[in-house]
Amino acid sequence: MTAQGRSQIDSESFAREASMGPRRVLVTGVSRPLGAQAALALAADPDIVDVVGVDTIAPAEDLGRTQFVRVDIRNPLIAKLISTAGIDTVLHLSVLATPLGAGGRTAMKEINVIGTMQLLAACQKAPGVRKLVVKSTTSVYGSSPRDPALFTEDMEPRGFPGGGYAKDAVEVEGYVRGFGRRRPDIAVTVLRLANTLGPGVETPLARYLDLPVVPTVLGFDPRIQLLHTDDAMAVLMKATRETHAGTFNVAGDGVLLLSQAIRRAGRPPLPIPFPAIGSLGNLARRLRLVDFSSEQLGFLAYGRAVDTTKLREVFGYIPRYSTVATFDSFVRDRDLRFTIDHELVSRVERGLVGAVTGHRPPGTS
Repeated sequence: MTAQGRSQIDSESFAREASMGPRRVLVTGVSRPLGAQAALALAADPDIVDVVGVDTIAPAEDLGRTQFVRVDIRNPLIAKLISTAGIDTVLHLSVLATPLGAGGRTAMKEINVIGTMQLLAACQKAPGVRKLVVKSTTSVYGSSPRDPALFTEDMEPRGFPGGGYAKDAVEVEGYVRGFGRRRPDIAVTVLRLANTLGPGVETPLARYLDLPVVPTVLGFDPRIQLLHTDDAMAVLMKATRETHAGTFNVAGDGVLLLSQAIRRAGRPPLPIPFPAIGSLGNLARRLRLVDFSSEQLGFLAYGRAVDTTKLREVFGYIPRYSTVATFDSFVRDRDLRFTIDHELVSRVERGLVGAVTGHRPPGTS
């Protein structure tokens, strides 16, 4: 048989194996809400033989038939676990967004970057692994005044993140791309999730919008794009159960201006001059009000939005919730008590528009 013939058979074999559903899945970060929810959903799938969940601390909630193993992905023992358990699919969710949740910035970087490197090394040695799904973030695009209206997956950021979660995510994606070149037989999916809001989810953005008075950057009104937790979970499950190699932006349709979001939440804004916003962020972190890093503070000035055409047309998923619907769901779930009267604000706005345009607003005489 010629080399070309063998190559064609190998390609067909890989395509056939990759198209099969997962049988034994490893989920990292199962002590956190997203990892726990993913493990529980996979464990409920009768077509999956085994689900193994790993983390450094035991999960607080029931994970169904998931086998929990207390192991640090920074430890080479992760390679033995993957080999012994016969893992064929790895869902990597242990990429942390906040230093407080990790025990400090140094620990956060070690978990995110060193942990991912060790996990990839373990997958590279395991001949049975055929699929890797990695949770990333749209923060890899950064936030700057020179940003395009929408980032597509093949665009480079106008300025690379200088630190924090965004910088970790950029490094993680770089190592994942290198892994994909070394193991082209493994289908690698990278999901860049937008800022996520939903029931029971504590994110920096959620805590920021939950403040009784919301600080904003004076003179800036950034666009924000959101992803509902239900859509985030649906995309993770689809990527794990099916084969969709590539990098995908994941976000709800449309955007909200930060001023609109604050008004919809019934919160009064507190404009802060740009030079002082960093000091305010440091104070908020020290008081444990909200864990907003420097690059996230940049997001409050310039915002960010991504194109999701590839998610729809290649990955095959249409988010159920738009950005506006996601935010309104967040407001209802938090039962935010309006500190201003929504209807009054709307009537005043309509009245002002009518006065300027000369058109009488509906419902007036």
